[in-house]
Amino acid sequence: MELKGIKTSISNQPALDSEYIPLYGFSEAFEKSAENGKAITIALERENGLVSRRELKIHGTPEFAQADLLYAERTLKMLLWAAGGWRVYISGDDALAEKIKRIYSPEGERAFDFDFMSGVYEKNFEVLAVPEDGLPEENESPKPIGGNIKGCRIGFDAGGSDRKVSAVIDGEPVYSEEVLWLPKLTEDPDYHYNEILTAFKTAASKMPRVDAIGVSSAGIYVANRAMVASLFLKVPKDLFEAKVKDIYINAAKAIGDVPLTVVNDGDVSALAGASAIGENEVIGLAMGTSEAVGYVNRDGYVTGWLNELAFAPVDVGAGRARDEWSGDDGVGCKYFSQDAVIRLAEKAGIEIDGGLTLAKKLKYVQELMESGDKRARPVFETIGAYLAHTIPYYAKFYRLKHILLLGRVMSGKGGDIIVETAQRILDEEYPETAKSVKLALPDEKFRRLGQSVVAASL
Repeated sequence: MELKGIKTSISNQPALDSEYIPLYGFSEAFEKSAENGKAITIALERENGLVSRRELKIHGTPEFAQADLLYAERTLKMLLWAAGGWRVYISGDDALAEKIKRIYSPEGERAFDFDFMSGVYEKNFEVLAVPEDGLPEENESPKPIGGNIKGCRIGFDAGGSDRKVSAVIDGEPVYSEEVLWLPKLTEDPDYHYNEILTAFKTAASKMPRVDAIGVSSAGIYVANRAMVASLFLKVPKDLFEAKVKDIYINAAKAIGDVPLTVVNDGDVSALAGASAIGENEVIGLAMGTSEAVGYVNRDGYVTGWLNELAFAPVDVGAGRARDEWSGDDGVGCKYFSQDAVIRLAEKAGIEIDGGLTLAKKLKYVQELMESGDKRARPVFETIGAYLAHTIPYYAKFYRLKHILLLGRVMSGKGGDIIVETAQRILDEEYPETAKSVKLALPDEKFRRLGQSVVAASL
C-alpha cells in the first residue's frame, strides 16, 4: 500500500478491514525515507510550565509535502492526547507550522481539539512557529502517587453506574460499599455532590479519624479539579463551572482539613495493575464504552499526562472509522471499544437489533461468540490485529513492559481471541516488541485490590 508517496506493508491484515494501514507502519516507513531530511521539533506546554518535546525528521521537499504534513500532524495529535497541552511550539519549518496552526484552529479540521484543550487548561489553545532557541526545555514532573498505606484513609471510585468507597486503615480495608447512582443522567450537580459527600461521610464514620482522601474518577483532572468528565455529562456548562470543577475539593473540605488526591481512573487501574504484576512501566487499557488508558512509569509514578488515547490516532488507511464526537478519523475509541465490536459485526454479516443499547449490542455479539457462531470470531480477531499493530506505536511514546487489558470487551471467549491474535501477530511481525511488552489480563489479586481500595493509597 502507498500513502502520500510512502509505501507501507503489513503481513497480518485485520480479518474484516482490508483498507487498514496502522499508523505505526506508516510512521516507520516515513521515518526511514526521511532519515536524511529536515529536523523539526514539537514541544507542548501544559499546566505549571510542564513541557513535553519530540524531535522529528521530515523530507522538507515539495514532492513529500503531503506526507510530511500527515506525519507531523498525526504525531502532534498523538502527543496532544497522550501528554496534553494548551500551547504547541514548532521549530524547523515555519510553513509546516502554519499549516498545522490552520488545522488546529476554531475553523480547522481539529476544532474539537482546539476547544477541548482550551477548556482543560483554561487558556486559549495556540500553535506557534518558533526558532530553535525559542523552544522551551523539556520539563516533566511524574508524581509519586500511590503506595501510601499508613493511617486512616478514604478511597472513592466514581463509576458511571455505581460509586464505591472504602475505609482503609494501615493498608487494610475495614469497610467497603458499592451504591448504584445515575451521574451521567442527572443535570443537577447537587445530586453528584451529595452522593460523593455521603460516601465520604460513610467511610469516615468507620474510622477514628481521616488522614487522607483518594479519588479515582473518569475524566481529566488538573490540581484535583474536574476539567472534563463524562460523569457530569448532563450538567449545564454554567453549573459545571460553578459547582463541578471543585466538586471533590469541596466535598473533602466538608470532611476536614485533610490531603486530597484526585486521579483519572485509568491511572488508578494502571497503579493497581503494577501492584498486582509486581512491575512498573504498565499501561492499563480498558475497552468499554470507549478506550480508557492509564500509565505507571518505571519508578512506579503517574506521569501527569492526559493519557486520553481514545482520541489518539491509530489508523491512516482509506477505510478508517470516524469518531462522531471529535470528528476525526482512525482514532482509538473506534478500534478498542464496544463501538469497534458493533462496527465490525456489521462487516461480518451479523444483524443487530437497532433498538438495543450499545452495551446490549456488544453483549449480543459476545453471546454469539460464546455459542460458537462462526461470524463472531473475525470480529474479535480484527480487534486483536488492531491491538498488535498499535502496541509498537504506543511504545514509541511510553516505556512499556506490560499492557493490562481491561473492560467489558475483554470478557469471555472474545477477549481470549483478542489476546491470542494480538500475541500471535506481535510474535510474527514485531518480535522485538513481543519480547519487551507482555499482554496481561486481570488476575485474582488485581480484582481483590479494587479501585476504591487502591484510591485510598493515593
